[in-house]
Amino acid sequence: MSATWGEKLKVTIFGESHGAAIGVVIDGLPAGFKPDFALVDDMMARRSAKGKEKIATARREGDEYEIVSGFFNGAATGTPLAAIIRNKDTHSPDYERMRYLMRPGHSDWGYFVKEGGFNDYRGGGHSSGRLTAPLVFAGAICKQVLSEKGIKVGTHIASIAGVEDVRFDPIAPQIDEVGKNGTVSEQAWEAMRDKVLEAAKKGDSVGGVIECAVTGVPAGVGDPFFDSLESRLAHMMFSVPAVKGIQFGKGYALTRMNGSGANDPFRMQGDKVVTSSNNNGGILGGITTGMPVIFDVAIKPTSSIFIEQDTIDVSKMENAKLQVKGRHDPCIAVRAAVVIEAAASIAILDSIL
Repeated sequence: MSATWGEKLKVTIFGESHGAAIGVVIDGLPAGFKPDFALVDDMMARRSAKGKEKIATARREGDEYEIVSGFFNGAATGTPLAAIIRNKDTHSPDYERMRYLMRPGHSDWGYFVKEGGFNDYRGGGHSSGRLTAPLVFAGAICKQVLSEKGIKVGTHIASIAGVEDVRFDPIAPQIDEVGKNGTVSEQAWEAMRDKVLEAAKKGDSVGGVIECAVTGVPAGVGDPFFDSLESRLAHMMFSVPAVKGIQFGKGYALTRMNGSGANDPFRMQGDKVVTSSNNNGGILGGITTGMPVIFDVAIKPTSSIFIEQDTIDVSKMENAKLQVKGRHDPCIAVRAAVVIEAAASIAILDSIL
């Protein structure tokens, strides 16, 4: 089983939710690059949802990372940059009774079959959202490399349980207007929070949508067919647990439009080629147009809920009932925005290189 992604830039994640540590190895960073770890810390804190105890998992991991290779005298050496994050707040006994009870909505059954029952079932093992911590670390590094090239990546929570935030302007995305809670509109966040708390009170969960914008990507990035930028971004996005859909620009709404409305007319803006609209999300034929790359991803409701559900007991191969125990987010989308931001940064940097 491989846990490596990328071509020019390769990112490998490792570890399990309740193992000793999780971590990441990044191959292909330019020698001499000087990362700002304060920016890395900020993105790691966004993922851990500090200050949002009532709407995020009660599991409290500090996510302190240790650089073990590829960094010397304040700069990347050009060799693989590796970091580990120790797991400290694990409650493994919570999962013992679920060793043979396959959790609905989780990958338990698939992993059990694929690995012949040798999979680490505690907290989802290698398939856990816990593995997004090293992914965010890698993305935070990649985002800084992109920034040096004039490329900016930003996300926001576009919706939760049907409550909509203000959408990014497809021509000039208001990335800098996203607040500390992950939305452009603070009023939208308050309404979203109420929906999450309402579901949590019932032992249930809700899903959401994350919108991502990438500005400063020059025209001509990406290759048609198998290595189109949409293909590469989609590949990376579906590597993030709980992502179940992606659309670029207007996406499915384009199917309800005529070509005259869906096309993005080209025009000159001084000596620069731009389009009057950006319905196609800055990518045509798999190649960037120079306009902002805009896409959003669907995040399903958290699978681990406290309502009793039907399942199977694989030790007896018979039907069973399961009420999940442990500590779980009532809405993954709350913490997913920064993960999507990180994943997009990795994919864009690899494509640029």
